[in-house]
Amino acid sequence: MSLRLEMLQVARVAPKVLGDATPLVLEFIKGQQNADGGFKDREGKSDLYYTVFGLDALMVFDAAADVDGVESFLKVHGEGEGLDLVHLSCLIRCWGAIGRDRMPRGLRSALLKRLEEFRKPCGGWDNDPAKEHGTAYGSFLALGAYHDMGKLPPKPLRILQSLKRLETPDHAWNNAPGMPVGSTNPTAGAVVLLNNLHLPINADVGEWLRSRVHAQGGFVAVPDAPMPDLLSTATALHALAALEARISGDETERCLDFVDSLWDADGGFHGHWADDFIDCEYTFYGLLALGHLSLLEQSM
Repeated sequence: MSLRLEMLQVARVAPKVLGDATPLVLEFIKGQQNADGGFKDREGKSDLYYTVFGLDALMVFDAAADVDGVESFLKVHGEGEGLDLVHLSCLIRCWGAIGRDRMPRGLRSALLKRLEEFRKPCGGWDNDPAKEHGTAYGSFLALGAYHDMGKLPPKPLRILQSLKRLETPDHAWNNAPGMPVGSTNPTAGAVVLLNNLHLPINADVGEWLRSRVHAQGGFVAVPDAPMPDLLSTATALHALAALEARISGDETERCLDFVDSLWDADGGFHGHWADDFIDCEYTFYGLLALGHLSLLEQSM
């Protein structure tokens, strides 16, 4: 199963938790699509990154975007000339979301060839052309892009080689070699990558992730973070599910309260308590987190 479908499968449970708020969330997402077909960034401009999350969020509700508009927006970006790894992978994933049959002839091969330009000698990918090593985040983006094109990257097991360099002494991962402690999102990304590639995972990482639960609910990005955030919460829950590990019933309830505290009556989700904005990205992460928490509640 592709990385995208793994997330969508869980996020589609979220409407059961949203209840009467479901129409508000759906209308918010629909309202994020601009006239040019792209979805709004935090300044209201169309952006490939936010378009991925907008399309995926609509799929959660089995709702349709203006696909013709999205196609026109994607064609503006051609073969991804000048795009960084993040936006190139998003361009690829957007084409996958609206249907590979809509892609101009030869575009899939051209985009994947350009994607390989971001691959590092260690076997991973990174956004920074000056770096010699890949990151868990970069490899997650690249593998997801390949999946959405119906392919695997050349020598996919080299991703394991890259991740080995990113392991930390506390049984986690970070986005650079030699770091003394792990970080939640790179660790979650590494777990999901290894699980998807059917590679062994150190069982100790489950306890490491569980220890990132904040006293007031949600997960923190790093051990000394002042507050939890929605990205770390969604990715940690997704990784724990891949490990078939779980948080306690009390922690589940606190996490549900945390996610609920980030929902806005305008329909979207904030990224954390100090975040004044709502957008497609964090709304999708809110749906992913709610899906996992709902499944945890059902299994109690």
